[in-house]
Amino acid sequence: MNSASRHINAHLQQINAQLHDWVDTLDDISIDVGKYHISLANAIWMVLVVIAALAGARVAGSLLRRLLRRIKGLDVTQITLGDKLITLTVWTFAFFATVDTLGISLTAFTVFSGALGLAVGFGLQTTAGNMIAGIILLLDRSIKPGDVIAVTSGSTTTMGVVNRIGLRAISVSTLDNREYLIPNQNLMTSQVENWSYSSRIVAVSIPISVAYGSDIDLVEDLLLEAAAAVPRALADPPPYVLLSSLGPSAIEMSVGCWIIDPENGIGAIRSEVLKNAWHLFRERGVEIPYPQQDVHLRDSDGIRRLAQSLLGREGGADGGVEGV
Repeated sequence: MNSASRHINAHLQQINAQLHDWVDTLDDISIDVGKYHISLANAIWMVLVVIAALAGARVAGSLLRRLLRRIKGLDVTQITLGDKLITLTVWTFAFFATVDTLGISLTAFTVFSGALGLAVGFGLQTTAGNMIAGIILLLDRSIKPGDVIAVTSGSTTTMGVVNRIGLRAISVSTLDNREYLIPNQNLMTSQVENWSYSSRIVAVSIPISVAYGSDIDLVEDLLLEAAAAVPRALADPPPYVLLSSLGPSAIEMSVGCWIIDPENGIGAIRSEVLKNAWHLFRERGVEIPYPQQDVHLRDSDGIRRLAQSLLGREGGADGGVEGV
């Protein structure tokens, strides 16, 4: 046993000596930059430390996120906010640990931090604003993944389901399978309709007009029947009908129903209600009016001469027919 131990120790000493020789060889390949002596050995050591820090940060972040998702009682917004905070904390710790391991003085980052602050102040204002707005959205929970929102920007309105909230933008999927990336800052400055903020039950109102002379009680019953026949319409709250106004050409009404799945859109609901109402109106003889206007002509010499001219033309045409 003693001879075996001596043999192992000698072998280890030989390997250690070879390693020292390799390190000395790599250390001889070097350059001097100011007060810093940079050798190939130091460069390899720095690369290995950076790789280890990156791998460690990824593994630690993944483990912490898994532990976060196992905590009961957290909703989607709290989990998303926790993910962002874990990522920020882990990578900040990895950065300072790497700097400390490499023996780099933090004063070396003074110029870099000043340049970065200047860039944020001038060129990265929008990016910094989007990051802050994203954190605010996650904190106040006004918009959450799974919410149905409509964002108005100028004359354009984008409606869809929120997939995820990132530090720069949120992802919104529309019914036509388009995915929009809306900057977080736009959600803080633009009008946003959240159809599922406090409740997923929303009302869908469909305007419709009927001709004067129609039995409005019958029309109301038919519209309620048309709305109740739609599978997505809720029975409680029930559909409703409102008399909007007595317009210049028609009686203007609106029929509405309640749905609990706004993420599936409202266009199909309106189409089904209108088709059902059209069939019921035709069966019961309810007319949908055409636009019409009454024109009143004041009595004047010009109007009388025009009327006499028209009557003269009609008389001449009749005489020509009789002569034939």
